[in-house]
Amino acid sequence: MSWTQPRPDTSLTLIDALQLDKNDPIIDVGGGESRLVDYLLQEGFTDITVLDISQTAIDRAKARLGPSSDRVTWIVINVLDFIPSRAYRVWHDRATFHFLTDKHDIEKYVGIVEKSVMEGDLILGTFSMDGPVKCSGLPVKQYDRSSIQQVFGQSFRLTTSAHVDHITPFGTSQSFIFSNLKKKPQ
Repeated sequence: MSWTQPRPDTSLTLIDALQLDKNDPIIDVGGGESRLVDYLLQEGFTDITVLDISQTAIDRAKARLGPSSDRVTWIVINVLDFIPSRAYRVWHDRATFHFLTDKHDIEKYVGIVEKSVMEGDLILGTFSMDGPVKCSGLPVKQYDRSSIQQVFGQSFRLTTSAHVDHITPFGTSQSFIFSNLKKKPQ
């Protein structure tokens, strides 16, 4: 699990910059093992959803959070099968989207995000163009500012992006690009 972080500083900084109301709904996609939910709860956010494909990852997060886990909505599903039943103010994805390498899967993901974020932001952390070409033995797609805007540009406007070197638990460096995209008015 090379993508894990003790404290997801970049994600927290991007979320803090949005100056959200503590009741604004946030979804963390692929967040089963992430500690983002821990910090969001500590900061007083009250409407948090964590979506992950792995029941084991969700169970570990619930155990780590203890009784606080009851304050989180947990969804175990492949994001490509997710049918949103509500809108989110923030869709956060650090290290899920870049595993989608098939054009159809990418388009499906974008459609799900468009339906899930009516007014709000997409915070996306993906491997940058000088990042790895594989992760956990799986091929990944690399992105830069231009290609992220191209993929999401029909419904979102790229507001910020930054390169971040993530040091893995194994001591290696992975180059990410973190982006904030704001939903365009309908």
